[in-house]
Amino acid sequence: MNTRQEQQRGVGSGFGALSTADDVLDGIDLSGRTALVTGGYSGLGLEITRALARAGAHVIVPARRPGAAEEALRGMARVEVRALDLADQDSVRRFADHFLATTHRTLDLLINNAGVMACPESRVGPDGAWESHFAINHLGHFALVNRLYPALSPGTARVVSVASSGHFLSDIRWADPHFQQGYDRWLAYAQSKTANALFAVHLDSLSTAETGVRAFSVHPGSILTPLQRHIPREEQIAQGWMSADGTPARGFKTPAQGAATAVWAATSPLLAARGGAYCQDCDIAEPATTEDMLIGGVKPWATDPQSAARLWQLSAELTGLGAPAS
Repeated sequence: MNTRQEQQRGVGSGFGALSTADDVLDGIDLSGRTALVTGGYSGLGLEITRALARAGAHVIVPARRPGAAEEALRGMARVEVRALDLADQDSVRRFADHFLATTHRTLDLLINNAGVMACPESRVGPDGAWESHFAINHLGHFALVNRLYPALSPGTARVVSVASSGHFLSDIRWADPHFQQGYDRWLAYAQSKTANALFAVHLDSLSTAETGVRAFSVHPGSILTPLQRHIPREEQIAQGWMSADGTPARGFKTPAQGAATAVWAATSPLLAARGGAYCQDCDIAEPATTEDMLIGGVKPWATDPQSAARLWQLSAELTGLGAPAS
């Protein structure tokens, strides 16, 4: 068994597919700890924010639509909203610079949750050269973590990236990552989710005894949230995701259940020595043995350390950011 296969072995967490974020945090006190959850005001992210705040954490929610975020989070204790657009590298820089200059907080948990799915073709970044899924889901978070790295609590911080079983559909398209040779919305999404998993692999490998930052990626499960806003209802019914009356298909999770794996990866003591792993159903996922994304597991291209290092180098060249500053 190779090292990555050994890394992708379950730890017997005692939780499962039906566990909720509150279940995972039962008995865990996050008082005095600071978490940052991108997109933490809608769908899965909102449930992550609620659970962490209820457990005592101070939660910072970067939001592309701060007004909508303030409304969604109104009345929630220990939660603050700050403006951030992951599609705009200048916005990421401004957010991080302001955070480092004014907050004077260390970050204990950083959850890269925000993202887009199956969007019509659009391009952002320098000269509009970057495909939007890759730019928002991956490069925006790559830049955010690099810039906030000095704030991560040494020895205890965890970075969790929300990936997806959608990674089954595509490795990184090394010859054409920005779909210059023809666009496919599902392959674009899939590539970005593979990138999320590989990002965790390499970020964790950069951890040292001094920094101690652990990184994980998670598949939250199949959940109906605003993430599907670009997919017509008729298509969701045809895909078998819901019935004609909007009832989610069997096997789909509630948002509270979907939030559980990210929260578990961010807090479980069982993962202290298992960084870089891809998780699902509140445990480390096994290598995928079928093409059935509902069964899940993780494909080899999403945990390969050489691919992870190659993606890191590509991302560094595109964003102008190298290894995290210590």
